[in-house]
Amino acid sequence: MRIITSILLFMVTVVIMTSCKISYSLSGANTGTLNTVSVSYFQNRAALAPPVLSQYFTDELRDLCERQTNLNLIGGTGDAHFEGEIMVYSTRPMAISGQDRVELTRFTIGIKVRYINALDDELSFDQTFSQYRDFESTLAFESVQADLSEQIIEDISEDIFNRAFINW
Repeated sequence: MRIITSILLFMVTVVIMTSCKISYSLSGANTGTLNTVSVSYFQNRAALAPPVLSQYFTDELRDLCERQTNLNLIGGTGDAHFEGEIMVYSTRPMAISGQDRVELTRFTIGIKVRYINALDDELSFDQTFSQYRDFESTLAFESVQADLSEQIIEDISEDIFNRAFINW
């Protein structure tokens, strides 16, 4: 009797384990039934952006999708697909002192993104994401440009990822 109970318990456990699919993500990303993701090269349409910014942003978004989801990154068009352009790369004065000197300068990057969810069109979107950083105007832009660009690109990539997979 004890052997039959053990065998029966084992069989029930096997059936339960094989019939349930548990999906988890430490990032909170919900990819549902998506299997693949693709990220097209983001063209630079901003007049002042350095040429390497397009590749840097494209790689950052691809890496984020690979690190934070279980989706397979493919070269064609995936179940989830990102494409777009870098539209804004600009600086402008933000704080003027009493002596008509610029104290702070705002550096902004804006990226237009088209996200296509081939399995659920209601989750697709076409949206511009932008972020900025302010820096002391006494600093030459060239001396802070690389660090600020990196920070802004990371933030924009996370915003895009969150909008696509966390429905933020």
